[in-house]
Amino acid sequence: MKKALIITTLLLGLNLAAQAQEPAKWVDPFIGTTNFGTTNPGAVCPSGMMSVVPFNVMGSDLNEFDKDARWWSAPYEYTNSYFTGYAHVALSGVGCPEASSLLVMPTTGELDVDYHNYGSEYSDEKASPGYFSNVLTKYGIRTEVTATTRSSCERYTFPAGKGNILLNLGQGLTNESGATVRRVSSTEIEGVKLLGTFCYNPGAIFPIYFVMRVDKEPAKSGYWKKQPLFQGVEAEWTVDDGEYKLYTNYNRELSGDDIGFWFSYDDLNEGEQITVRMGVSFVSIENARENLDKEQQSKSFDEIYADARKEWNDDLGRIRVSGGTDEQKTVFYTALYHALIHPSIVSDINGEYPKMESGLTAKSDYTRYTIFSLWDTYRNLHQLLTLVYPERQTNMLRSMIGMYKEWGWLPRWELFGRETYTMEGDPAAIVIADSYVKGLRDFDVATAYEAMKKSATTEGAKNPIRPDIDPYISKGYIPLGFFENDLSGDNSVSHVLEYCLADYAIAQLADSLGYKDDAKNFLKRSKNYRNYFCKEYGTLRPLTKEGKFLEDFNAEVGKNFENIPGFHEGSAWSYTFAVPHDVSGLSRLMGGNKAYVKTLQYVFDEEHYDPANEPDIVYPYLFSRFKGEEWRTQREVKKLLDTHFKAQPNGIPGNDDTGTMSAWAVFSMIGLYPDTPSEPYYTITTPVFDTVEIDTPQGTISINAERPTEECHYIESMTLGGKPLKKYRITHSELLNKKNLTFKLKEQPK
Repeated sequence: MKKALIITTLLLGLNLAAQAQEPAKWVDPFIGTTNFGTTNPGAVCPSGMMSVVPFNVMGSDLNEFDKDARWWSAPYEYTNSYFTGYAHVALSGVGCPEASSLLVMPTTGELDVDYHNYGSEYSDEKASPGYFSNVLTKYGIRTEVTATTRSSCERYTFPAGKGNILLNLGQGLTNESGATVRRVSSTEIEGVKLLGTFCYNPGAIFPIYFVMRVDKEPAKSGYWKKQPLFQGVEAEWTVDDGEYKLYTNYNRELSGDDIGFWFSYDDLNEGEQITVRMGVSFVSIENARENLDKEQQSKSFDEIYADARKEWNDDLGRIRVSGGTDEQKTVFYTALYHALIHPSIVSDINGEYPKMESGLTAKSDYTRYTIFSLWDTYRNLHQLLTLVYPERQTNMLRSMIGMYKEWGWLPRWELFGRETYTMEGDPAAIVIADSYVKGLRDFDVATAYEAMKKSATTEGAKNPIRPDIDPYISKGYIPLGFFENDLSGDNSVSHVLEYCLADYAIAQLADSLGYKDDAKNFLKRSKNYRNYFCKEYGTLRPLTKEGKFLEDFNAEVGKNFENIPGFHEGSAWSYTFAVPHDVSGLSRLMGGNKAYVKTLQYVFDEEHYDPANEPDIVYPYLFSRFKGEEWRTQREVKKLLDTHFKAQPNGIPGNDDTGTMSAWAVFSMIGLYPDTPSEPYYTITTPVFDTVEIDTPQGTISINAERPTEECHYIESMTLGGKPLKKYRITHSELLNKKNLTFKLKEQPK
């Protein structure tokens, strides 16, 4: 009996140890795939160029889900059910549709290349880091996909009979059309697809090159092209009018807007598998082929998946948690997983990448990154990378500075070598300064500072990053009507707040580099937001060309991403406290600390706080700037986590914004938050877990919570490095050097 107990105990210990080494087990890629979270459950490696994603937002004629009937910005939506193939290279958690093209679809029976007909419902979905599978109801085909950094591997298990593999180059989420495909051999094709016009920017166009192989010789293969139907010279026709023409005896390249390639098989055995492999590049077909060859090296599907799984376990395993519920662990590790998808690698395995805004190719000796959604990610995601993945963050800094050297400007929202000009502000400056003051130095800081000053001082007519900078400098504000975007209207107050944060970041870097006069001047400019403060409403309020407050003003409107005068996708309440770099200054404008805290609490009590909008995600942490009010941070953060972050498909409160919302959850659950980008500080709150271990180059940080009961959510006392800690903000260097942060928790805040 004793021997059996020992064996059972050993097995339990081994199981727990294995589980600790397999954090990927806690990831649920279906989280965020509805409620406009716009994540997807496809296969991808950390920061991978390639992702293989189920595409279910194109509908049949009888299906209500159709990408052209709604503003779908993700290739997959959890509640949809009509599968039309696997998209290659997709974006995660974005608010505009792009990429998600090169659709591969397996079918059975007679060849049909019309997606309205060949699409299928599906069942038995499974997803984990680096893997996705389902069963196509119409065909009885089991599909499985996995990925390397720059290539995909897909395994399709067929029933007996005829089967087909289709590559659809006409459909996808991109707003661009046009592709070319060429048969290389009986089992290999190559080509290029045009992508771009992200968020309606007509200039952000780029090609994706591909090489695709099947591992079984087809009985037949060929191209298809959709031909318009004409009724006469004067006849009108729409995109959907026409018929598909098959090309069976044509062996050169084929180009067009709605084209594809097919492989057909006769007499497949029951359970026979066909493997499809694809390599991609944003430089050339030759590079796509090299990426495929060198990353897969004739490995089997299972070997490639095992490699992807190991990559995820290694990356996710840099943070280890214990305690908490299973759901909390799932939320945490899924959030960390989502935070590690973007920015993504854009350089090929040979180091080549598309130069910024030039159409040319360059080669780097560092890993080049893309998909810099900086208006979102400057707030917390890059801080997470700086703390836990500094080698990756350093290469991202080098990438941004490289873009400046090639283009003349730092990026705002860069996508595959093109600037999309999405959202506003000068966010790259904030990311660079934040990393520098936290100790990352292995990049060209002199050029970075030159770039930051350029965008902060160049007149608006010559400044694509700050086109409305002139009145900001001369008057300290941007009046309504001075600069309007055709899509989002007038965002003058939002622009100024972003410029203020960027100028504050430049001031911090200038001070670190010894440029004292610059630091003084930019610090002064960072307080320009004060010109908008209105005592009558207690909020920021737009100013007219005459310098007067907008008369027709309502601080309560602007929820649900409505565009209202002065503010971008939010109300005055979404932006008023979005000046974490000058909490004391705003407090004085509001009438003192008590008034500030009372007004901030009003935002939460009256449901003006929007958990899906970046400008206000720092709000719950601002209470901790005031002695005796830190408990409010602890209370509000817990409420937000419990309400909006769940192990369910709707478990992210809106767009994940390339990992920003997920990074908020990661920090909040471990008990730290970088409340002011470009300051080397973290605000402390109650950790969700009993123990958190974070591996860094300086050693392992340990965060421990003594929780007498499950209801203990408030901080009674803390120690840092074994010594009592009274303050609720600690520096980055304190965290790295002292390493051990311990909490004693209690049930009530007072």
